Amino acid sequence: MACEGPVKETALVFYWQPAYLRLMSDKKFFVSRYEKLGWKYRNVNLKQAIRINTMNSKEAEVVKRLQSHGIKLDKIPFLQSGYRVSWSEFSVGATSEYLMGLYSIQEAAAQIPVILFTELTDKTVLDACAAPGGKTVQLADLMQNTGAIIALDTKKQRLTALSNHLERCRVSNTIVYHMDARRSSRLNMKFDKILLDAPCSGNFATDKHWFRKRTINDVKRNAKLQKEILAESAKILKDNGEIVYATCSLEPEENEFNIDWAIKNLNLQIEKIDCYGEKAQTNIFGKQLDSSIENCRRIWPQKTQGFFVCKLIKCECK
Repeated sequence: MACEGPVKETALVFYWQPAYLRLMSDKKFFVSRYEKLGWKYRNVNLKQAIRINTMNSKEAEVVKRLQSHGIKLDKIPFLQSGYRVSWSEFSVGATSEYLMGLYSIQEAAAQIPVILFTELTDKTVLDACAAPGGKTVQLADLMQNTGAIIALDTKKQRLTALSNHLERCRVSNTIVYHMDARRSSRLNMKFDKILLDAPCSGNFATDKHWFRKRTINDVKRNAKLQKEILAESAKILKDNGEIVYATCSLEPEENEFNIDWAIKNLNLQIEKIDCYGEKAQTNIFGKQLDSSIENCRRIWPQKTQGFFVCKLIKCECK
């Protein structure tokens, strides 16, 4: 019995150490990649952000009401109706204003993709991967509930949250479908605009366990899925229609490499955009990409979470 303690201790070291070393190895791998892309890894402490739903209220009035509750807000300069919550003694999801749909809780970078579309009024829009619905509500807001939004998602349980979000925010121009975006041509429709907020690997800024959970194989698997959705989206986009492609991944396989593939294979071209972020890179890990890739935007975690965004136009059929 005297040796029972040391045996247990040795066993703990035996099982724990490989997992720890694997975590450190994976983190080192990804951090090294970010440095090669020109960004030095740092911890990020994100502040919660909200977006005012101007179809339901006047922005100044909502801000004034929230301030009367003691909530301190800072305007986000690169967004139309976005604010950071600098201080609140209670959840900003527990106010009557939130329940009335006067604003949505939405991360700052996540508010960027929808504002990149040109005129949305009375358009037919596909939100290809819609749940939980923050960007769907933002689309309806900018459309002022005109036109039509077709919102898709693959998981039934997420559709409930999506539908509740739309109802709370008084969205009336949206139809929700339980459908994989890779099968969206079955809708037998053509769209003026497509929002492709693609399923992705995410990033460490919003998930403290990210390095523990992710490998390069996850990234490659997601990149393949994203290509399939991009290809299907290109089929159902009208000539001169717009796709806004976005991920919250930092990995080039899911971003620059995918867009390079899309413009070479899907009759799409990249449109210049003016938004927060830096130019995407055209030479990554020694691979030269199309020069127009620099018109995409890569957002490194700092003022927001990590993000990538790009606007694509479908060339007219000849």
